Amino acid sequence: MDINQEDPSILAKAVGEKLKSDGLYLVSAESCTGGWLGQAITTIAGSSEWYDRGFITYSNLSKNEMLQVSFSTLNQYGAVSVEVAQEMALGALKNSHAQISVAITGIAGPGGGSDTKPVGTVCFAWTLKNELTNRKQFLFEGNREAVRQQAVKIALLGILELLENNPVVIV
Repeated sequence: MDINQEDPSILAKAVGEKLKSDGLYLVSAESCTGGWLGQAITTIAGSSEWYDRGFITYSNLSKNEMLQVSFSTLNQYGAVSVEVAQEMALGALKNSHAQISVAITGIAGPGGGSDTKPVGTVCFAWTLKNELTNRKQFLFEGNREAVRQQAVKIALLGILELLENNPVVIV
């Protein structure tokens, strides 16, 4: 699959259809994408039927205050890590009415990268009902906009993957 060929609005619509059919709500926690995921989702008419809310937590302090990401995790792994993404996803669930969450944290550039975490490093976590978490790290190419666009697409694809591989029973 060529991620650059994927249309975020088509992916968001597919996410919405799956969430609605499963009776689930989604919450997002974004850092480097700065709300682009929430924007892609809310362009879909009727998204309020399956999208609860989104958190934009750009600073470490906001990650801690809004999502309860621990400072020890931030200090040990850095804001751009799958560990922080997982805590963001879990915190988003705890602070919403959703059953599934997605979190994105990364380095969109053009600056801010390092040898161990170059520009284009983006970490994700998807959590279903506080139990199942998928975590992934990617290294995207391109400028700031391209990195952020790819991150939004991967976030949406990850939601679909989580839902398709883990049937949910509402009780």
